[in-house]
Formats: sequence, structure tokens, C-alpha cells
Amino acid sequence: MTKRKICVVTGTRAEYGLLYWLMKEIESDDALELQLIVTGMHLSPEFGLTYKTIEKDFKIDKKIEMLLSSDTSVGISKSMGLAQISFAEAYEELNPDILVVLGDRYEIFSAVSAAMIARIPITHLHGGETTEGAFDESIRHSITKMSHLHFTATQEYKDRVIQMGEDPSRVFNVGGLGIDNIKKLQLLTKEEFEKSIDFKLNKKNIIVTFHPVTLENSTAKEQFQNLLDAIDELEDTNIIFTKANSDTDGRIINQMIDAYVAKNSYKSIGFTSLGQIRYLSALQYVNAVVGNSSSGLAEAPTFKIRTINIGDRQKGRIMADSVICCAPVKESIRDAFIKLYSSEFQKVLPETKNPYGDGGASKKIKDTIKKVSLDNLLKKSFYDIEA
Repeated sequence: MTKRKICVVTGTRAEYGLLYWLMKEIESDDALELQLIVTGMHLSPEFGLTYKTIEKDFKIDKKIEMLLSSDTSVGISKSMGLAQISFAEAYEELNPDILVVLGDRYEIFSAVSAAMIARIPITHLHGGETTEGAFDESIRHSITKMSHLHFTATQEYKDRVIQMGEDPSRVFNVGGLGIDNIKKLQLLTKEEFEKSIDFKLNKKNIIVTFHPVTLENSTAKEQFQNLLDAIDELEDTNIIFTKANSDTDGRIINQMIDAYVAKNSYKSIGFTSLGQIRYLSALQYVNAVVGNSSSGLAEAPTFKIRTINIGDRQKGRIMADSVICCAPVKESIRDAFIKLYSSEFQKVLPETKNPYGDGGASKKIKDTIKKVSLDNLLKKSFYDIEA
């Protein structure tokens, strides 16, 4: 029997963590062959050469270099063009039956554009979501329209994909992929975690991840400085920073993290990438996830910890009761910390339910892409919702 070739593309550390168990499911199925293409930040020394971590888990079939030494809009557009050329060549060589991609990043847009032209059926994970502060919003919806199978994290997101004209029989609500990591990974004890990062935790601890808001012009430096100023007023608190992605102005934030840690090494530490096990282990021991990363919405609620979500980057996403939203100004961030430690808010935490489900998404996705008929899968009709 010929194995069905499932090609998975990953370009960032966070996305790889979400795809990990799905790839394990594909790899262990005798009817399927896993093909893996690694690109983007995984291949960049600046972002930690995270492909080396992937190589310990899986065989990488293709590495696609695309990041230029620039995080300007021109540099990123050139990177996208370079990526599309290389993906086209990779698909011709690998000849996959189905392409699997997740999310909304610009390198994934390039991967999907080349696959659409090559007439490869595309499976899109985590579509239908909204992030009003980032151009990821437009990229995500564009990928949805180029894709043929859709796996969403909530019913509301499924409804939105259908609203965009996708056939309901091709849209599946399976929950968030990040929950599988929490349920399946053997997380570190507090002592193991402290040893792994060579840093002692304090009475209070926070993990900070802040990315540029890509639909705003040059706000990264000012907004992140406001966050640092608010953090500086916290007492008995240690800070673990994870650095920004390769978005426009991401380097500015990373330089500011390095400068802050250099001045405050007794209470802070920074990482290009913690990796999934260390990051999720950290969520067991910190008081809050602070910044504008999607992990504060998708994973933190499962640990019954708080999230301070700053600014508009995640505006529009479904959020648990444990999430506090605030403006990217010092006073608003300070007020969010006061609310975070208030007795009223503490009472909410034990009742927190993660809106992204209880796990099992990876197996559901694998089972569907294994059995779906490839005949006429490429042909799509626009599904009109009756008024």
C-alpha cells in the first residue's frame, strides 16, 4: 500500500510546539509518511537555531532559508518572495499528497501560495481567529481561502471559517493544539526548572513575551518601555523574558530585553527560546503571563494562572476569565498588576475554564487527513450562508 505523504511546515518555535504531537501521530501511523519542512526563525542564529531541537525529534526533509538580515517591511517582503521560490522547488521534489500548516505568519503565507499553484491540497490549523492589531489577521484569512481542509480551536472560529465561504463539511472544530502539550509532556519540577534555566524563582514570578503590533507604526519601543517601567515597580518579583519573533521591529524589543537583563540580572533573565518543556513548566510556577503572546490566552488558562494581555495584538480572540486586558501605557499596565493580585480576582482563578478545550486535537486531525478522499479536494465552491 502506498503511504499518504503528509508535509508539515514550521517556521517558529511556538508553532512547532503546537504541531509536535500531530507530527508524532502522523509519524507513528503505518498508512502515513511524515515530510517536514523547516524555515524562518528555526534557521536563524539570531533566534537560536531552533532547528537543532527539531532534529532531535524528527527527520527534517527540507530546510528553507528565507530570513534576510532585516526586520523592515521591505526586508520581510523580500523574505516572503525568496521563501515562495524555495517552497515551489521543495514541493516539486517531495511531491506531498497534503500540506499541513498552522496559523498566520508570513512564511506560512509563502508556503501556502506555492502549494496552491502546485495543486497540493492544503490543511489549515487554527483558522477563523481574529487578531486586529497584527497583519497576521489578513494573512490568516488569506490562508483560509487558499486551503481545502480546516481545523479550528473553537465553535465560534469554525462558524467564522464557514462565514468566509468554506464548505461546512470541510471545517472541523477540534480544540486548541496547545492543550495536547500540557496533557502529554512530562513537565519539570520546580527544582529541575530552576536548574534548567540557571535562575532562582522569587516569592512572585512572571513570564514576559511581547511582540511588535505589526499594524501600528513604530510603537514597539515605546510600548515595551512602558511595560518595563511598570515591571520595575513590582516588589519581590522575578522576571523571565522570552524574546520577540522576527516581525517588523522585533529586534528593538530584543535589544531592550538584553539591556534590562544586563542591569537587573539579580531579578531577570532572558531567552531567545525556552522550548516547549521549559516554557510550559514555567507556567506551573509563575503568577502570570504578561505581554501580548497568544500563549497567554491559549495555554495559561489551563494552569489556572493569570494573564495580562497588553494592547491590540490579540484583540478579537476568545479569552478566558483569567485574562486581564489593558492599554500599552504604564498606568494601565500598573492597574492590571493591582487587579491581578487582588483577592477578588484570585477567587476567579480556580474556576477558570480554557475556552480552547481539553486536548485530543492532534489525533482528531490525523484521523481526518488520513481518511479524507483526495478526489476533487482541490475544487472548492463558495458556500453561501442563507440569510
